Amino acid sequence: MTVHFIGAGPGAPDLLTLRGRDLIAACPVCLYAGSLVPQGVLTHCPPGARIVNTAPLSLDQIIAEISAAYAKGQDVARLHSGDLSVWSAMGEQLRRLRALGIPYTVTPGVPSFAAAAAALGAELTLPGVAQSLVLTRTPGRASAMPPRETLAAFGATGATLAVHLSIQNLAQVAADLTPHYGPDCPVAVVWRASWPDQRIIRSTLAGVETAVAGSMERTALILIGPALAAEGFAESCLYAPDYDRRFRPQSATSIYKDSRE
Repeated sequence: MTVHFIGAGPGAPDLLTLRGRDLIAACPVCLYAGSLVPQGVLTHCPPGARIVNTAPLSLDQIIAEISAAYAKGQDVARLHSGDLSVWSAMGEQLRRLRALGIPYTVTPGVPSFAAAAAALGAELTLPGVAQSLVLTRTPGRASAMPPRETLAAFGATGATLAVHLSIQNLAQVAADLTPHYGPDCPVAVVWRASWPDQRIIRSTLAGVETAVAGSMERTALILIGPALAAEGFAESCLYAPDYDRRFRPQSATSIYKDSRE
């Protein structure tokens, strides 16, 4: 028996990895975060599967469901939205399973920031503009932020920021970042990326609060940075005709002259 933690993606039922889809189809028990994982993902469950919405459950109750399946020798598909590596509460579940000696695997999923960038048709790292992406959030009831992990500290780098779980703090986000990016810095707010009712608002740090005006909540992602609207950026050297690289040596003296594509 194994518990398979599976990143269920940002919302669209077909934005699952093949591995994730196949694991769901093979598990007689499925625990899913019903507040964020859409019903369409559950169509991959096998007929007769026990499907449990964990949204109203405590951690103790979730582990009890897993322990019951373990006692019966039944594999469990444990679904969380997006990817499991950030803000999934997977860590505390794995700690409990290790203490109980229950085996598990982890299958990554499509993260919400990637789905949002795709919806925008945007590359978040552009030559000479931004080469780093920071995934962060603002303090909330469920989790405080470590003192050194502030928006101002991240904003000072000039990186593209993907601010999760913070639409309720939009005014503060803009206030904290304007000194570092300037009031005209591009902002995009993507609500329910990849869902049928997905919405996008493009604005600036100066105007984003008015542009959103309470029209989005919970699952909105805030993207900030010059890369969101840059046009005059340099082209990557990677595909430049005179760039010496392993798969395209440019001279007889190239260190890659013996490479073959």
